Amino acid sequence: MAYIRLFFILLLLRLVSAYQHHSLLQDKAALLAFKKSILDPTSALANWKDDVHVCNFTRIKCNEQHHRVMEIDLSSSQLVGKISPFISNLTRLRRLKLNENQFYGTIPPELSSLRYLIVFIVMDNNLTGTLPPSFFSNCSNLKVIDASLNYFTGQIPAQIGDCATLWSLNLYNNNFTGQLPASFTNITSLSSLDVGYNFLSGELPSDMVRNWPNLTNLYLSYNNMSSHGNNTNLYPFFAALRNCTDLKEVALDGMGLGGTLPSSIAHPSLKFLDLQANRIFGPIPREIGNLSNITELSLTSNLLNGAIPEEISLLSMLERLFLSHNFFSGRIPVTLSKLKHLGLVDLANNKLSGEIPGSLGDLGQLSYLFLNNNLLSGSIPSKLLNCENLYKLDLSYNQLIGRIPPQIAELREIRIFINLSHNHLQGPLPIELSKLANVLEMDISSNNLSGNIFPQISSCIAVTTINFSHNSLQGLLPDSLGDLRNLQPSNVLLNDDMTALVSDFGIARLLMTVGAGNGGGGGGGGGVIENMGNSTANMLTGSIGYIAPEKVVDSCLIRASRDQSAEVRRMWEVAIGELIELGILCTQETPSNRPTMLDAADDLDRLKRYLSGDTTVTFASSLGFSSSTLSND
Repeated sequence: MAYIRLFFILLLLRLVSAYQHHSLLQDKAALLAFKKSILDPTSALANWKDDVHVCNFTRIKCNEQHHRVMEIDLSSSQLVGKISPFISNLTRLRRLKLNENQFYGTIPPELSSLRYLIVFIVMDNNLTGTLPPSFFSNCSNLKVIDASLNYFTGQIPAQIGDCATLWSLNLYNNNFTGQLPASFTNITSLSSLDVGYNFLSGELPSDMVRNWPNLTNLYLSYNNMSSHGNNTNLYPFFAALRNCTDLKEVALDGMGLGGTLPSSIAHPSLKFLDLQANRIFGPIPREIGNLSNITELSLTSNLLNGAIPEEISLLSMLERLFLSHNFFSGRIPVTLSKLKHLGLVDLANNKLSGEIPGSLGDLGQLSYLFLNNNLLSGSIPSKLLNCENLYKLDLSYNQLIGRIPPQIAELREIRIFINLSHNHLQGPLPIELSKLANVLEMDISSNNLSGNIFPQISSCIAVTTINFSHNSLQGLLPDSLGDLRNLQPSNVLLNDDMTALVSDFGIARLLMTVGAGNGGGGGGGGGVIENMGNSTANMLTGSIGYIAPEKVVDSCLIRASRDQSAEVRRMWEVAIGELIELGILCTQETPSNRPTMLDAADDLDRLKRYLSGDTTVTFASSLGFSSSTLSND
C-alpha cells in the first residue's frame, strides 16, 4: 500500500513539473511573439532568444520558484509598436510596466485574461481609443493603474469601480469626457487620484471624497468641472475633504471654479494646495492660518480682493506662496518675515501699495521675489538685499523712488534676473552692479537714472540680456564688453543719446540703433533706416544691428531685399557696405583711428538721406568716401 501511495506522489510531482515546464514555455513563446511584433531600435530586448532561459530575459522577473513570469518592466526602452495580445498568455502576470515608450493603437481586450494583474502602467505612450471595460471588471485585483500622457478618449469606464482594492489611479493628460463614474464611490481604499488635463465635467466629487478616507493626493486640474450651486459654492467640497484625515495634496487649478474661499479650506494635514486660474472671488478667510502643514499655496489668477491677511504668517511650514494676478490691496504684511522656510513669494500684478517691508530681507531661504506690477512706493529697502540666496528679483512697474542701494552687491547668488524697470529710481548706476557676476538678465530701464555707464559692467560675465534704456545715462560701453561671452547684441538695450562701439575677441562688431519708436516708415529704400527712427543721435534705444565678418547681414534683410526693385537693392547694398565700414572703423584698437561719436552720427544721418533719394551726400568725415562712390555705374 505504501508503494502505491509513493507511486501516485511521484506521478503527481512529475505532472506538476511537466505543467510548470509547459507554462514556462508558454510564457517564453508569448514574450518572443511580443518581441517580433514591435521595433526595438536600441536592442533593449537583445537577449530575448530561444537559447536563453525566460527568467533571464532582460526586464523580466519570475516567481521565486522560477515557474512563471510575474513581471514585465519595459519602461523607457524606446520600443515602438502596438501592445501585442500575446501578453494575455502570461496568465500569472502581476505587474505590467510599458511606460515611456512609443506604443500606439488601443489596449487589446485580450488583456482582460490577466486576472492576477496588480500593477498596470502604460503612461507616456501614443495609445488611443477607449479603455476596455472588461479589462477592469475581470482584473479586479488591480491596485495601481497609470494610463496618463496618452490620447485615450471616451468616458472613464465605470468598471474601474470594480477594483475595490485600487489605491492609485492616474489618467491625466488624455481626452476623457463625461463625469467621474459614480462607481468610484466603491473604491474605499483609494489613496491617489489624478485625472487632470482632460475634458471631464460635472460637479466636484464631494460624495466620492467622503468615501475615500485614505485619500492623500487629489488632482482634478484643467477639466470642465464646477463647484456646487451652479458654480458658486466651494464649501461642500472642502468640507468633504476634511474626512480625508491624511490628505497631503490637492490641485484644482485651471477649472474656472466659482465661489468664495470657505473657512473649510483649512485642512490641517494639507501640504500642497493649488487653486490658480479659477474664478474665486472675495477675500482670503482668516482660517487660512489653520493650514499648519502647508508648504505650497497657490491662489494665482483669480478674482480675490481685500488685504492679504496677517494670518498667513501662521503658516510656519510655507515654502512657496503664489498670490499674483488678483486684486489684493493694502500693504504687504510685515509678518511674512516670520516664515523662515519661505523660498518663493509671488505677489505680482495686484494693487498692493505702501513701502516694501525691509523685514523680507530676514527670509534667509528666499530665492524668488516677485512684487512687480503693483502700486508700491518708497525706496528699495537696503535690508531687502540681505537675501543672499536670491535667484530672481522683480520690482518693476511700481512707483519706487530713490537710488538703487549699493547693497545690491550682496545678491551674489542671483542667477536668473534682476528687474527694477518702470519705476522712478534716480541717481547714478551703483558701481556695485558690476559685482553681480552670475546674473543672466538685468533690466533697469524706464527710470530717472543719470550719469555714466561704468566700464566695470563687463564683470557681469554671465549676462545675456541687459536693458538700460529710457534713462538719462551717457557714455561708452567699455571695450572689455567682449568679456560678456553670453551677451547677444540683439539683447543690449541702452539709452537715448548714447552709442556703444566695442570690439570682441578681435572680431569687429557694431551695436547700434537709431531712435526706436521715433519715426514712421518711409517709402522705397528709405525704410531700412527710416523705420528705425528720425534722430540719428538717439542711438541704442531699441533694435540692434550686428556686424561681424562671419555673419555680415541678417538673413531677414537678404530675403526682404529680393522683393525690391534693382534700384532699391543697389541702395540697400550701398547702405550695408557703409554700415560695415563704419563698424570696422569704430572698433579700431587705437582710439585715434576711430571716428568721434558726432562723426558717426553725421555719417548715419547722411546715409539716411541717401536712402531717402538724396544722392548728393558725401561720407568724407569718417569713411573717406565721396558721392561718386555711391553713384550708379
